[in-house]
Amino acid sequence: MDNKNKFSILNIDDKNLQNLSTLGYTYMTPIQEKSLPIILEKQDVIGKAKTGSGKTVSFGLGILNNLDSTNFRIQSLVLCPTRELATQVANTLKNLARYKHNIKILTLTGGVPYKPQVHSLSHQAHIIVGTPGRILKHLTEDNFSCESINTLVLDEADRMLDMGFTEDINLIIDYLPKKRQTMLFSATYPETIEELSKTILQNPITVEVESTHTSSSITQKFYEVNTHQKTSLILKLFQPTQKSVIIFCNTKIQCDELADSLEQYDIEPLVLHSDLEQKYRDETLIMFSNKSYPVLIATDVASRGLDIEDVDMVINYDLPNDFEVYTHRIGRTARAGKDGIAVSLVDDLGRFEDLEEYFDTKFELLVSDDIKDKDDVRLGYDYSTLYINGGKRHKLRAGDILGALTAGIGLHKDDIGRIDILPTCSYVAIKNSSYQKAFDGLNSNKMKNRYFKIYKR
Repeated sequence: MDNKNKFSILNIDDKNLQNLSTLGYTYMTPIQEKSLPIILEKQDVIGKAKTGSGKTVSFGLGILNNLDSTNFRIQSLVLCPTRELATQVANTLKNLARYKHNIKILTLTGGVPYKPQVHSLSHQAHIIVGTPGRILKHLTEDNFSCESINTLVLDEADRMLDMGFTEDINLIIDYLPKKRQTMLFSATYPETIEELSKTILQNPITVEVESTHTSSSITQKFYEVNTHQKTSLILKLFQPTQKSVIIFCNTKIQCDELADSLEQYDIEPLVLHSDLEQKYRDETLIMFSNKSYPVLIATDVASRGLDIEDVDMVINYDLPNDFEVYTHRIGRTARAGKDGIAVSLVDDLGRFEDLEEYFDTKFELLVSDDIKDKDDVRLGYDYSTLYINGGKRHKLRAGDILGALTAGIGLHKDDIGRIDILPTCSYVAIKNSSYQKAFDGLNSNKMKNRYFKIYKR
């Protein structure tokens, strides 16, 4: 790649660059290359970019560029459409901010207890990431002040408007200082977004990139099927080499029924939909992301804003009701330059023809007999997850867990996968060959001078 795409050409300090390099960021994505020079000049920006384009790093570096870490007041506000996206954005910001000392980032979303958030706000923060409904509730109850906010980000703004947050967003903006930098990112640009941008941005510069998922990187296949065939066909689609498959259903009931059907074939899938408690949703995403379970069945709550890497295949159990969602579903695979496959099961030819018309493309419709039978329908997975009954509130850090596993128990660092630290618990992915050794060792050894309960997940 040309050096002109490197982060080092930007006007950011050496510690920031070193941290970016540690995180694996050397070359800018197209949206970063186009937007960051403008963002770092503190100009308002409209970014047209889809999920997976690297936009979080763009606005994250902009937030840090405007941040005075010595001023322990809320200086940046990021609005997201869903709890999952807010959590993901907050985690990315925490990684980007590691080079600065004691940056406090709070996540304020619905679906989790309100009073602990009020308590956290009483101790101040630098950056707030949250969903519009919960942010507005805190503002109307005077739980935090906006007087020091100099940066506002609307992430996936089209999604927020689709979900009916327009009024909430406008009410939130009424609380904010007029003098600020505003960044709006949106995968699509309907009239509603154009109207909103005119009222909240000052002389914005628009940057636009094509989707990072090109037609050559995602192989799309459509099979004509009868509804009762779907589960058996899904089993035939699985390949033993695949470690990560997402199956999208249109309803929560379909998710649960499909999960029950797959379990009859000794395939234990994870399920994600809005009826599940937030704690369970968090755990589900962690265990899928760390490759402990190869199959995730989800409604469209998981189709946008979730940065799950290395998804080998996406299966549309149903074609989505909203065809814009189709793009976001298949965009879960073929990320970071890797190839992927998206398979759709078509039991409604009218919907299929509508999809072709929407994308102005002729798709080949295959017959289900083309899917070869095979004896083994199992998918491979290399890791299993351990649950640790301790987290940030117990001052437990990833380094403590890593040290206990390597120096304390004798595991090689290559035996250890992702470590996720939540407020009251932690999760660590361990290679299956070392799983029992890690479980026994952590249960019989101290971390932070105390014993934590360890459970298998």
